[in-house]
Amino acid sequence: MGFALGLAALIASLLLLLYLFLILPRLSGGADLEFLRTNYAHRGLWDAQTPENSLAAFAKAIRAGYGIELDVQLSKDGRVMVFHDDTLQRMCGVNRRVRELTYAELKRLRLKGTDQAIPTLDEVLALVRGRVPLMIEFKGETLEPVLCLGAAGRLDVYGGPFSVISFNPLYLSWFKQYRPSYARGQIVTKSKKGDSPHRRAVAFLLSHMLLNCLSRPDFISVNGMIRNRPVFWLCHRLLRVCGFVWTVRTNRDHLRAKKGGWLSVFESIRPKSHERKLHS
Repeated sequence: MGFALGLAALIASLLLLLYLFLILPRLSGGADLEFLRTNYAHRGLWDAQTPENSLAAFAKAIRAGYGIELDVQLSKDGRVMVFHDDTLQRMCGVNRRVRELTYAELKRLRLKGTDQAIPTLDEVLALVRGRVPLMIEFKGETLEPVLCLGAAGRLDVYGGPFSVISFNPLYLSWFKQYRPSYARGQIVTKSKKGDSPHRRAVAFLLSHMLLNCLSRPDFISVNGMIRNRPVFWLCHRLLRVCGFVWTVRTNRDHLRAKKGGWLSVFESIRPKSHERKLHS
């Protein structure tokens, strides 16, 4: 009996150590997060008149002093475009995928019937000029090294603070190998009704932080609906991993996140806790 209990305790200890190894963040040589610890306007500071992921929405976020979260993906001819959805239907009324159109074709479209065009990463970097930090999400369920290389070519010479984030740990693994100085953030969510078995399996692994072994993130960005799970307390509090909550849409949720030590990726509100010095 005593031997069985001892063996069970040993196995449990080994499993706990394995789990801790899998969820560990980057432990050494980490990126400087000093200028990244702020609240981020989700796809810019957008509203009914100013479309998301537009230069106008980013300009408004800069004026308000908020960090900017944005999304990047490739055009058909390999340009790094700033756009969230897989298809252009919701934002541009065109039932095509971003990757199916060239840069020139995408530039002729308008966002939500406004005068705003789909920006490139180059245009966003030229607008921001380091005045507020950027949180750049890499879209896609498979790794596209061309997207990583295209973005890195711009970010290598960009002087302002930024981080790279993704749901897909393969993107972060690429940056871990080829751009280790970049701050990396692992986005975490839960599975949704109707998800394929593959997506449910990936969401399970992400929501239990089991893919941190691939990305070794500097911080995590967690779906607010699951941020109170024990694993995130373990990462955020015990392992001292910087944490963001998305997408925060009410002041009450923002204050609740702040009380728990989390920063917000927000929309539809204007948090009051964004006091930080803008870069000149």
